[in-house]
Amino acid sequence: MSEADGLRLGADFPGGDLEQWQRLALAVLRRTGAADDGTPPEAVAELLGSVTYDGIAVAPLFTAADAQGLPATGWPGQSPFIRGGSAQPRAWDVRQRHADPDAKATREAILADLENGATSIWLDGIAPGSIPDVLDGVYLDLAPVVLDCGAATEDAARVFLGLPGDDKRGNLGADPLGWQAKTGEPADLGMLGRLAKQAPRHVPVATVDATPYHEAGGSDAEELGFAAATGVAYLRALVDAGMSAGMALRQLEFRYAAGQDQFATIAKLRAARRIWSRIATVCDVPHLGAQVQHAVTSAAMMTARDPWVNLLRTTVACFAAGVGGADAVTVLPFDARLGLPDGFSRRIARNTSTLLVEEAQVARVVDPAGGSWFVESLTDALAHAAWDVFVDVERAGGMGAALGSGLVADRVAATWQRRADRLAHRLDPITGVSEFASLEERRPVRSPAPQAPSGGLPRHRYAEAFESLRDAAEGSDQVVSLVTLGPVASHTARASFAANLFAAGGIRTVHNGPSPAVACICGSDRSYAEEAEDTARRLKAEGVKTVWLAGRPAGYEHVDDYLYTGCDALAVLRRTHLDLGLVTP
Repeated sequence: MSEADGLRLGADFPGGDLEQWQRLALAVLRRTGAADDGTPPEAVAELLGSVTYDGIAVAPLFTAADAQGLPATGWPGQSPFIRGGSAQPRAWDVRQRHADPDAKATREAILADLENGATSIWLDGIAPGSIPDVLDGVYLDLAPVVLDCGAATEDAARVFLGLPGDDKRGNLGADPLGWQAKTGEPADLGMLGRLAKQAPRHVPVATVDATPYHEAGGSDAEELGFAAATGVAYLRALVDAGMSAGMALRQLEFRYAAGQDQFATIAKLRAARRIWSRIATVCDVPHLGAQVQHAVTSAAMMTARDPWVNLLRTTVACFAAGVGGADAVTVLPFDARLGLPDGFSRRIARNTSTLLVEEAQVARVVDPAGGSWFVESLTDALAHAAWDVFVDVERAGGMGAALGSGLVADRVAATWQRRADRLAHRLDPITGVSEFASLEERRPVRSPAPQAPSGGLPRHRYAEAFESLRDAAEGSDQVVSLVTLGPVASHTARASFAANLFAAGGIRTVHNGPSPAVACICGSDRSYAEEAEDTARRLKAEGVKTVWLAGRPAGYEHVDDYLYTGCDALAVLRRTHLDLGLVTP
């Protein structure tokens, strides 16, 4: 098509530069009030940038200059394996998790999964005695089975290895340090050597599960650093049991959480491979440093309220895991927080991977994010931060000692406090829970799931505080009155904002209705200057306990506090719950 046909190609337009972008971005920031006439263009990066929980600065724009000085990433399939353990594009293993203790129901679910797109099975907490019934009819030479049986690992492995057939595939799932993290029970690393002597060479014996640190609130670097330290502890145990370093490396698979931040997840998996490649190099077997990775969509990000939004979260996480080079991906069903998933939710979970692989063609390219200035910079920064965590653990005596001394618990608790504070202020918003909550939702009903192991690190969910308030308000007829000032156009935005905030705590609002306990004034700055103080005084005289004002114009004597973007929403909701009698002091 010629220029006469009206098509203008990118090469026809003049190129831009960083300074031009800064000027244009600054003009927008001035219009929003985030910058003023005295703000220099160089401040745009700070105003629009962010900082991760590992202290890594994420700029709003990356250029070639940001990639200068970064180490070579190598070729796919070659050390340092940042770009993946294979040089050929390949679909990831679609691994379905099964945790229903009912052997008959689990067997039927497994067969349905394998007949409809799943390519491997993860047995989580299934009793050893149930394994023959659960796997009856499964072709163990075609469908790998990964065990995850905690304290019963050796019994489960014995049963699994005793099943008919010599070509079983999978992983025995020994993770004594992961079990210690979950329960506080001392780890028996000797288990690894005992299992390695029983298992055929093609069946790895150990899983390094890093998800307990993620679910305890830890950062990406903490998850990677603790995983690396655990992997090194397992290598030492296997070598002490008589294995070569190269053979020991083949015994490990790593499990990581894939979150809704796609670039963070991509960088995390790439950084994990770089770290493990470095460890393999120190062990004098650099060619065996390709880390086998199992990515699981984050349990911490899943919500019980408005669970349908979990479909979007897990789709992004699955995409990121695939792009990041995970060898196997488990998509948690959207109803995972409600109990045991049903056939429909398991189908959607496995089809998420199938759609991305078969229809979106995500697996047709090896390391598609490779070369991105942003992804390469983030991968490098995250690898360094995680290595620092790993070194700290090694200096403390290794992962077992770090778990026993409280080093791990203290680190993830500190990160969780920072995360919880951002969640409370809705700076890390949760759609359907802390933002845009639907008080009319009708949630699916599911059978109760088995209790998760306890006694070790806590298991947090990002939505837990807001959902606890929603539960407390369930069925209540208490409301907050939105007292509007001025014409509709002048108060609509702030009234909508206030209604959205109160809904996050399960509290309904009415416009200008009677409320014996709580009211929120909504209007424009002009109407506030003219009417807010008198209105607040009147409401107090009528017996209203707490008067909020939507906006930040402080200084009103009879207004108790202000609702604005970035305010402590949880504190507002807890006080409102108390005033409405939904909770007791």
